[in-house]
Amino acid sequence: MYYKERTIHMAMMEFTDRPLTVAVITVSDTRTKETDKGGARVEELAREAGFVVVSRQIVTDTIDEIQGAIHQAFTGNYDEEVLVLDTSTNNAVRAWTYVSNVSGADIIISTGGTGIAKRDVSIEAVQPLLDKEIPGFGELFRFLSYRDDIGTKALASRAIGGVKDHTILFAIPGSVGAVTLAMKELILPEVKHLKRELIK
Repeated sequence: MYYKERTIHMAMMEFTDRPLTVAVITVSDTRTKETDKGGARVEELAREAGFVVVSRQIVTDTIDEIQGAIHQAFTGNYDEEVLVLDTSTNNAVRAWTYVSNVSGADIIISTGGTGIAKRDVSIEAVQPLLDKEIPGFGELFRFLSYRDDIGTKALASRAIGGVKDHTILFAIPGSVGAVTLAMKELILPEVKHLKRELIK
């Protein structure tokens, strides 16, 4: 019992003593670093809120690639194709980290592939990896999208949130408007509380 309480206390101390880390995954067959506006918006807003963005990956609309990117972000073990971004990297790059030593991210945010089109498989990729879903995230996101952004088109969104071990995952649409709404109205205001709940 003492060991468990001490472990929880140490985890809380470590969490409160550092900014949370974020890994961004963009699901798209065509996007690159130069054209990935949704992923760039996630990064911009996360940094403005004081989080540390450790990596960005752009993967195709396939379950295997999406799950592979999540696994890398979850463990911090990136393959050789995911290079440290530096000034020599061209804009065609599709996967990069910002530091050479990356540990598993506290938060993984994927954008794109959350609709009902045949190639929209982000939910099918993310859902089996979750220990628990956070149904309220998708419910609130669709409500806010309906009320404030796209009206009844929000019906087709399957955005979800959930947790795996001590990592929080969100799968959201890829448009800049949807990303901004999800980040500003839901993820950024609540994610620290969710993280505290996870390490109780």
